Amino acid sequence: MYYVYILLNEAKTRTYTGIADDVNKRLALHNAGRVKASQPYRPYKIIHTESFETLKEARQKEKFYKSTTGRRRIKEMFFSQQSH
Repeated sequence: MYYVYILLNEAKTRTYTGIADDVNKRLALHNAGRVKASQPYRPYKIIHTESFETLKEARQKEKFYKSTTGRRRIKEMFFSQQSH
């Protein structure tokens, strides 16, 4: 089983989207500063996960969330209700 996960940093200024087979272990790596792309913005918390049977399916979803449309969808799902 593979998981696409979305993290949000404590300051609520950055999200990070990735794939893992163990999301909690991966979160620990992010928060320990062992993932270069997310290191300056830690600590993070998990705000969303989706499970997939194959790595191919997970990569397709990750690619979507990293696209312009996908980033917009993330904002709609998690941030639009906060501004009201």
